[in-house]
Amino acid sequence: MQIIRNNSQDPISISNWRWAYFLDETIKAFSTFQTRPYQIDKDFLFRESFFGSSSNPKKVILETWGLKMEKIRQARCACLQAGEITSVMNLVISPLNNYDLPFFGADFVTLPNGHLIALDLQPALKDDITHTQHVWNKLKPIHAHWQSKIPSGGDIPSDARQYFSPAFLWSRIPLGEEGDNLITQIIKPAFDEYLNCFFDLLRDAKITSKERSFQLLNGQKKYMRYRAEKDPARGMLRSFFGELWTESYINNILFDLK
Repeated sequence: MQIIRNNSQDPISISNWRWAYFLDETIKAFSTFQTRPYQIDKDFLFRESFFGSSSNPKKVILETWGLKMEKIRQARCACLQAGEITSVMNLVISPLNNYDLPFFGADFVTLPNGHLIALDLQPALKDDITHTQHVWNKLKPIHAHWQSKIPSGGDIPSDARQYFSPAFLWSRIPLGEEGDNLITQIIKPAFDEYLNCFFDLLRDAKITSKERSFQLLNGQKKYMRYRAEKDPARGMLRSFFGELWTESYINNILFDLK
């Protein structure tokens, strides 16, 4: 029976979803603010499909959580579970452009060959010290503490570097008990500290000038265009849900700032 979700703040219903802790903590962080659902069509709030052989089909479920509030244009999380192994959380918190704030981004993916962990406060204007310095001063010590305890994720493509901070937490973690322990002991507290850092910045943020807002908007749009064009989940989503649905989801829900 299909789950009915009426708005983007309705609870995620995926049973045994690996990354539930991280969305739960995000929702708790927003609970002290006055929030409203972010407008998302029902076709994107809940989607299911099947893959594999006809004799042994596997279910894939995707649900989208989201909200908006003062200072935040969109906070949204794509939550996917496919079969017993593949599990995805793609979380982005996008500030309004009249506040000098970074994006909060967490992309946690479980695939048959391991877990991919990407966590950052991503700049809209990386070369602008006013935009970045106060963020990086807070974030770099947090990154140094936790990144040293987990494997590196490898090199970042050169065209992507402008969209990540020097405090980008990036790792490839094995499946099994070792990976589970790293997620519990390292990734969970690291996520909490990154999230707390973002919310400290959010509370302190003051409205900017119109000229500054325009600069930030241009940077945010460039970031969104890049994320939409280079989304690594595109192939997987197309295989589960088809090309038309996938392109609409990526361009009109996940990275919708035009």
